[in-house]
Amino acid sequence: MVAVAVVAGLLGVAASLAVDRSWLARTRLGQAILQAGPTDAAGPVARVGERLPAIALPTLDGETRHLADLAAGRPLLVNFWASWCRPCLEEMPALDAFARRQGANGVQVVGIALDEADAVRSFLDARPVGYTVLVDSPGPADSSVRLGNARGVLPYSVLVGTDGRILKQWAGPLEPDDLDGWAREARPTRD
Repeated sequence: MVAVAVVAGLLGVAASLAVDRSWLARTRLGQAILQAGPTDAAGPVARVGERLPAIALPTLDGETRHLADLAAGRPLLVNFWASWCRPCLEEMPALDAFARRQGANGVQVVGIALDEADAVRSFLDARPVGYTVLVDSPGPADSSVRLGNARGVLPYSVLVGTDGRILKQWAGPLEPDDLDGWAREARPTRD
């Protein structure tokens, strides 16, 4: 009887994870659980130490931007979010303040909304940010998955060094101290 209850409980947890995993992203243990599992993504998934894959996405104005071009010569923090994701929205003011502090030579922030363009436009009209925002359709092979987000957790962030290699990947919200640490790590070392 106890074994049946345990199995039923585990199945319930598994079912809830399939529907909404965002609550796990709020804890470091949850993030480790989400990142540890296998991926069912179509195509290669970039890992830390690998080069940024070729990804081109539209801005809200319809202009195509290539992530590699954005990362040329400057570290790049790519943050995936959606207008319906509460942890994403709570993280955005810190990302915006971080981006503004970086200036012309610091870490560049790019937000990629895994959402519909109209929802993103409406959201940003009410709560604008000072960094570039691109749009992608969520799915099993979206740009977040290609950059290591095998479980589709939002928010999800990737730090790319000046050499175009991925330095860090993180599922869940970043705190201001995390962002400052990422900026220090992104600075190129001098011989």
